[in-house]
This record gives sequence, C-alpha cells and structure tokens, in this order.
Amino acid sequence: MTIKEIQKEIVDEFSMFDDWMQRYEYIIDLGKNLPLIQEELKTEDNIIKGCQSKVWLHGEQKDDKIIFTAESDAILTKGIIAILIRVFSNQKAIDILNADMDFIDEIGLKEHLSPTRANGLVSMIKNIKMYALAFDAKK
Repeated sequence: MTIKEIQKEIVDEFSMFDDWMQRYEYIIDLGKNLPLIQEELKTEDNIIKGCQSKVWLHGEQKDDKIIFTAESDAILTKGIIAILIRVFSNQKAIDILNADMDFIDEIGLKEHLSPTRANGLVSMIKNIKMYALAFDAKK
C-alpha cells in the first residue's frame, strides 16, 4: 500500500468514532498492538527528543524500504507512534520525504493533544523523516 492509501484508511477508521474519548481508546489499542522494539535498541541515541514521555524509534533499511520499530513508556504516545509506523514503515525513503501529513489534521489528532504531546508528535515525524533523509543520502 502507498502512504496515501494507508493515510486514507486511518482517516476512514477515525471517522467511525463519534467522540474523542472513543478515538483516544482506539489510539491506545493501536499502541497495544505495536510490536515491541528490541531491548538493545532502547538506547539514548534512539530516544526522540522533544517528547514528554520516552519514545524510542529505530529505522533500518531492507532492500529499498525502511522498516521502523518503536516503543514508548506512555500508552497514548505508544498509540501515536504506532499510527506513524503504520504509515511510514515498509516505504521507500523518497516516498517518506515527499509524504504530506494532512491526515493528522483530518483525524483531528494535533488539536486534541496537549501542547507537549503535540510537540512530541512533531518530533516523531521529524525523526522519521530524518531516517528517510539519511537512507536516501546513502544511495
């Protein structure tokens, strides 16, 4: 699936919920299904700076696609990074770099997060794009 297709799928899923309490619960559920990051990847280098809670993100290139794994010590943050990994993992670096993030506004995520969590979301996206930039530069 393309990044756009996955983003549309997420927007459609969020539109099924009537209120933000249901959406928060859904985000938390998504976090529970996030595959655990390997313990040896929970390093200081992999911590996303700018997040209120601890979030570790690791990306590695397999063939021409980037595979992301992540973990967080907070349930809501874990759900947010799970959404981002769903969108960007198994995608080409150039596609990640060119992807727009409109779907976040479409599902209303940024406006329903505290300012510190919204900053964390921006930091997560920035780190994902930095991985893509690094892998793209290696070509």
